[in-house]
Amino acid sequence: MAKYTLIVTEKPDVAARIAAALDMEGKPSRLLEHGVPYYEATRDKNLVVVPALGHLYTVASDKKGSEYPVFEFKWVPLYLAERGAKRTRVWLQTIAKLAKNADAFIDACDYDVEGSIIGYCILKYACGGKEADAKRMKYSTLTKEEVQESYANALPSMDFNLIESGLARHEVDWLYGVNLSRALTQAAKKHTGRYTTLSTGRVQGPTLKFLAVREKTIRSFVPTPYWTVTATVHIGNTILEVPHEKKAVETKNEADAIVKACKGKKGKIERIETKKFLVPPSPPFDLGSLQNEAYRLFKYTPMFTSKVAQRLYLDALISYPRTSSQKLPPTIGYKAILQKLAKNREHGNRARELLGKPELKPTEGRSLDPAHPAIYPTGNLPERLLDSAQKNIWNLVVRRFMAVFGDPAVEETVKASVGINGYKFLLEGRETLEEGWLHLYTPYTHSTDAPLPRMVEGQEVNVEKVASHREFTRPPPRYNPSSLLKRMQRQNLGTKATRAGTIQTLYDRKYITEQRMVTSNLGFEVVNVLQKHCPTLLSSTMTAELEEKMGAIQEKTETRANVVNQAIETLKPVTDRLKEKETAIGEQLSRVLMKAEQDERTIGACPSCKTGNLIIIHSRKSGKRFVGCTNYFTGACKTAFPLPQRGVVKPLGVNCKGCGSPTVQVWTKRKRPWKLCLNPDCPLKKGGGKPA
Repeated sequence: MAKYTLIVTEKPDVAARIAAALDMEGKPSRLLEHGVPYYEATRDKNLVVVPALGHLYTVASDKKGSEYPVFEFKWVPLYLAERGAKRTRVWLQTIAKLAKNADAFIDACDYDVEGSIIGYCILKYACGGKEADAKRMKYSTLTKEEVQESYANALPSMDFNLIESGLARHEVDWLYGVNLSRALTQAAKKHTGRYTTLSTGRVQGPTLKFLAVREKTIRSFVPTPYWTVTATVHIGNTILEVPHEKKAVETKNEADAIVKACKGKKGKIERIETKKFLVPPSPPFDLGSLQNEAYRLFKYTPMFTSKVAQRLYLDALISYPRTSSQKLPPTIGYKAILQKLAKNREHGNRARELLGKPELKPTEGRSLDPAHPAIYPTGNLPERLLDSAQKNIWNLVVRRFMAVFGDPAVEETVKASVGINGYKFLLEGRETLEEGWLHLYTPYTHSTDAPLPRMVEGQEVNVEKVASHREFTRPPPRYNPSSLLKRMQRQNLGTKATRAGTIQTLYDRKYITEQRMVTSNLGFEVVNVLQKHCPTLLSSTMTAELEEKMGAIQEKTETRANVVNQAIETLKPVTDRLKEKETAIGEQLSRVLMKAEQDERTIGACPSCKTGNLIIIHSRKSGKRFVGCTNYFTGACKTAFPLPQRGVVKPLGVNCKGCGSPTVQVWTKRKRPWKLCLNPDCPLKKGGGKPA
């Protein structure tokens, strides 16, 4: 093939779409080089489109081994730094080979920090220093039209300020992560002689502290009693329970006095206050608000929502999801998108309704991302059957997009005070008078309508009864993935692309459990170690300041070298302190690690001998695992149950409904988690099921 332009994309699916969009006939040639796909296309000149596999380069230590502190680093191919990345070697070899015959280069990776770093590293290292000569394609959707426009109007160079900021972030995060994680891991290993991965970092530490502080507050919370007083009144044909104006009465004597004074008395509507107000549409989705809404509606974790949205983007169904923008510029073509959606059975009626409006003007939020607009549907309809999660997220993005063009809803609130023998009780009602945009966002709206019956001031009402109820104050709620994500956003911890991953890491390290996040003993100990020996590393303020400095690099008011050097100067005394206290830290962490390991293996009390516990045992002879009684080792109890030999087994702490035997959860990569009764003779198993 003659000389050509080499176009580098972030992933194989993107390469296929870009090649198809740019080829004059829409039929590029797909070729393979040692299993690496790439595409030849023809447009104004010959094109070769080759994908990366996400990051192909990473930060690594100049020295081998796992000692710390380590402050000298370099960017290296991923396969040199990570054991599971051997496949990337042939990938880079293929890109390097294709680069040799290219006379022009274009970076077509996602237009954000991560995508820019991916393209920069490939062009710099694999393509032999072509980063300064390369053009940059900028697109927010993978539709044919936008890809062609992005190619025709490619930026003359890469955004090196954005790249410098991104490189600094990776380097600073690596410095924090590798030094602190090695300190914790090695302290525990030297005490136990066994390796267990422990980690913390610039963002992970402060985030875990949020959870630990909340958990301590909940566990130490002492409920305080208070009383509520309500009156049951008849207004017309409606019976209502009306609370006293004091939401919380502090003493029982005061509550009893109110009840006694109002008992058997008539009530009167003393004042009615009515207000009408407009409720504008919610702004279009950025990544954070999409993750929060998906959790509210479907209980999807932020990480899962991000992955689903990325898949929809690769299918050209929605725009680039990793955005912090709440703006929808007219250039995306509101009318054209709605005309495409009008062909869809589920969304067609609402799309046609909007197309009938004299003007399409979206409600927007304040946040602006210079790289990408808010998340919106491209108008393309699915070319394949979407799974349930993909369909849910796509429908949600479509409805939110349409809703922003809707009219404000009109709502009315009514507040009425009911006087009973000098005491005031308050009625509050709410009603939607005009649905406006709420109709377009159905079924994802949450109705708060609670209209009051018709009444007039001075109207007498019958009081059926007045009663008091003792209540107790409650601790603050535990964080869930959505509320923690919001807290991280408020504190400027991490980025839109990394926050969900940080939360997932906390689960993976077993620092937290459950959907309503419970901090584990291990999580507490990691926070305690850091709080005692390097409290500044748990400061969200310090982390947010670093985020601002990285932003300043992009604005040319700070340099990458300065930010990295400041991080090193911060870490040096911290690592010295951790080295000095390594023995004490190892002992502290080892105790909780051993307890956690024991808890993971313990199924419950032995139903046979009643004195031992059932635990997961690995046989040294056969290498197989089974459940046996702790008295098995002394010969006092021979109770044992078989286990599947593949997958992760987790004690559930509940007994089978069919036979009362203990149950476990089994999870393999190819199957969803399922519950298993340990009793082979369980009557519920006769039907071939997996009872719990």
